[in-house]
Amino acid sequence: MPGTWVPGIAVVTGAASGIGAACCRELAKRGARVALLDRDERVYDVSREVNGHAWIVDVADEGALNRCADSIETKLGPVETLVNSAGVIQVPLPPEQLSMESWDEVVRVDQRGTYLAALVFGTRMAARRHGSIVNIASVAGMRSMPLHAYAPAKAAVIAMTECLAAEWGPAQVRVNAVSPGYTRTPALQDAIDKGERDVSALAGNAALGRLVEPTEIAHAVTFLASPDAAAITGVNLPVDCGWLVAGSWHTYGGLRQAASG
Repeated sequence: MPGTWVPGIAVVTGAASGIGAACCRELAKRGARVALLDRDERVYDVSREVNGHAWIVDVADEGALNRCADSIETKLGPVETLVNSAGVIQVPLPPEQLSMESWDEVVRVDQRGTYLAALVFGTRMAARRHGSIVNIASVAGMRSMPLHAYAPAKAAVIAMTECLAAEWGPAQVRVNAVSPGYTRTPALQDAIDKGERDVSALAGNAALGRLVEPTEIAHAVTFLASPDAAAITGVNLPVDCGWLVAGSWHTYGGLRQAASG
């Protein structure tokens, strides 16, 4: 385990599964006291696994989130690290088939929820002149995709990360983002197992030829939250097995095969 950094009290939203749960495990492994936030009651299972403390809350509900933050700081103490992983996905539909109800829900959770959590906990960090926030964005926020709610919401997360990094930098609060590529979360694995997603197509479009594992996202998150990244703020770090750099090669027939030997 690199260094001797102990994350102190860390809040993870979207902690019930996938990347959020992986971040909880990694932070707990490093000695953090983890506050797990989710609206899914499976968060209690992850909480027991990491010896953490769970709160059922909708991150897009300002009043509920403020009350939750008060409860966390009363019970555990000042929050030093926030990982914003709460999010919902969408079906890749044409705009005329994507209901505004679905669009609103994606933007409400992925964009508003990320901003609200950063606001609620980041304001407290800024007052104490200490803290680190890592937002989970997505490569979908960096490229054109048939995700007309999710991709713009994740692009907004990247922009918010930059704005808040500049706003709170003078108060010594760092704000960064991690943009996962196609990650083998339980939800994606379930879709693969059902034949709804072609794993060879997902992996074949990445330079490394594979999917990202949730633990790899968690490692990037803990690096950005740690003192090893003390001079880093306002960055968006893609963790995508080289998906972003490989796509344009398909214009030239795709990636070359690795040389043998």
